Amino acid sequence: MSSHHSYDNIYSLDISCENEGCTAIVKLDLLVNHLIDCEYSPKKLVQCENGCGMMILKNISCENEGCTAIVKLDLLVNHLIDCEYSPKKLVQCENGCGMMILKSDNNNNINHNCVHVLRSELDVVKNEVQKYKHDVDFYKNEVRTLQEFIRIIRTNNPTISCFLERVENDEILRWSSSLQLARVTHWGGMISTPDILLQDAIKQSLLESGCPNDITNELMENAHERHWPEGLSTLETRHLNRRHYESYVCRRIVGQQAVVVLSCDNRHMNEIMLVEPGIVMIFSHGVK
Repeated sequence: MSSHHSYDNIYSLDISCENEGCTAIVKLDLLVNHLIDCEYSPKKLVQCENGCGMMILKNISCENEGCTAIVKLDLLVNHLIDCEYSPKKLVQCENGCGMMILKSDNNNNINHNCVHVLRSELDVVKNEVQKYKHDVDFYKNEVRTLQEFIRIIRTNNPTISCFLERVENDEILRWSSSLQLARVTHWGGMISTPDILLQDAIKQSLLESGCPNDITNELMENAHERHWPEGLSTLETRHLNRRHYESYVCRRIVGQQAVVVLSCDNRHMNEIMLVEPGIVMIFSHGVK
């Protein structure tokens, strides 16, 4: 019993590997197997090609946990970069946020929080959108300043006025072509005397649709019956000329129950049914 117990104690002793460079410490009864497989075994070493006389490993096991690859020394660096078991390898978050994170973070979720990351991304997008809005407002103001400058010039110079009128007509055509054609199904829902709040809402929609500032102002002047053409100026005349309404080419004002009837679209209409540069008609309902 005592002798057998002594053998057990001997075989359980921790022994350092005798191969130079190996730091492994193994039980005595496992030492033989270790020496056979030890990467630092002289049988697995080659002499340095640079002539320094050092013996270096010929084949090395990957150090990443779970990887069983054994690679040549000159390929080790590339293998460690591409190794799928590397904790530093970037992988897509398995929780579905779409972010690329370190594999080690994906496994333990210590350094990665999907909600926090997505909130940060959202903040970045919001800041960019705000910047774009600021830029748009700036350029809108620049355009309005330029339009006011042009208005002053054309007032004082007839020749320039004629030229600018042609430019303005082209501008109206370009803008109107971006608007959808509209169909009014209930002409009786026409609001001939819209209040200020309703007019402001329509004006904002015109500006947002790209209507030039000066044209917007003129069209909004013509949103009230007191500035409508002779054929629409009173309830009686509107009733008499109602049969002509279906001949109007109307364009939808985006987001509103309203249409714009532009002169450039309605040259076929009688003069008493038109006014330059057009009419804004607002309805309680019935615009499609």
